[in-house]
Amino acid sequence: MIETRLLSTDEPLRSLVDEVTEIRVRENAALQIVAELDRRGAATELGYRNLPQVLRHVVRWDIHIAKRWIDNAALLTNEITPTGSELAPKLPLTAEAVAEGALSVEHVAAVAAVMQTVPADREADVVGYARDFEPHTVRTLGAKLAYSLFQDDPEPRDPELTPPPGNQHSMFWKNGRLEIRAKLDKVTGAKYEALLDLLAKPRPTTADEGPDPRTREEREGDALAELVDLMLRADQLPEHGGEPVTLTLTMPYEDLANQVGHATLDNGDRVPVEQVRELACNAGIIPMVLGGAGQPLNVGRKTRTFPAAIRRILVTRDRGCAFPGCGRPPRQCDAHHITHWANGGNTSVDNAVLLCRHHHTLIHQSKWDVRMVNGIPTFYAPEWLDPLRKPRRNPINIA
Repeated sequence: MIETRLLSTDEPLRSLVDEVTEIRVRENAALQIVAELDRRGAATELGYRNLPQVLRHVVRWDIHIAKRWIDNAALLTNEITPTGSELAPKLPLTAEAVAEGALSVEHVAAVAAVMQTVPADREADVVGYARDFEPHTVRTLGAKLAYSLFQDDPEPRDPELTPPPGNQHSMFWKNGRLEIRAKLDKVTGAKYEALLDLLAKPRPTTADEGPDPRTREEREGDALAELVDLMLRADQLPEHGGEPVTLTLTMPYEDLANQVGHATLDNGDRVPVEQVRELACNAGIIPMVLGGAGQPLNVGRKTRTFPAAIRRILVTRDRGCAFPGCGRPPRQCDAHHITHWANGGNTSVDNAVLLCRHHHTLIHQSKWDVRMVNGIPTFYAPEWLDPLRKPRRNPINIA
């Protein structure tokens, strides 16, 4: 037997992928057994109230785990009618992927949840998400798919046509401290979040003080206090990414002009076109025409820092972290030189991509590659993850 410590890191990783695939194949076999037990009414035969109670004793599953396996089994296995006819699974493409070992039980639950919100003929799209991403991202992409399919449908209305509640704010003193509570609409909430996020970042780690010891709640509380002080001297508000803190809404100009579709806020929330047009009447709009006059796309090598105009274009193009499956909004991202500045790379739109802090570090320290293909950032996984190194993009940020 070969000592695993003598292998390169890629080899045990590939072995792990193979082992997990085999586990998933065995899980599918177990699902078939669960389905058979359900079909034959095993709980009644054994004197139990229901099948989850049987599985609780047989394999020591918590009740909610047992119910999930039974639900998944019903979706993935052939159904037998009272006349003995065999029907295809409710999610046939999902069943095929599970049988291959490509999807986990958690993936199946995510796919099933998405398929309740989209037509049956979109199962191939949703299974494609599951083959490439973890269950959480499958749900995110599924929500985006559902929204894109039904965005032009009329908004559901309250039978009594009651108007939505406005912004709400309350404050009271308690034990010498002011407690504040607020409920804000999406746009106002996004503005508030953008301001607070900038001021609530952890302090840099230093040799004397170490990392920032404050919790997220403490940092946000200190940020609110600092925001109050800044508003008292409004001409001193800080800059973010080279320009004053702003709220960005992104949408195609044609949609805005034709009063269809939606815009996307910095935090990924969607705003209907009617509200966008209202905002456009009360705020300045900067036309974002890539390569148009007045928008410098390349400042060469005179600086390694991306100026505000280039960052603004990157925000419009990438819409957040461009790494596949990441949903971090633009305000949590840095501009990354695809060809490093120290290696001769220019500071330009064509040599830049928005990445969140985590994926920025990953690109620098791992074997993940990013290249520009037809003007779009395209990623290539390490060989241990994908021997074919097929090109990947971030479907979360694709319009």
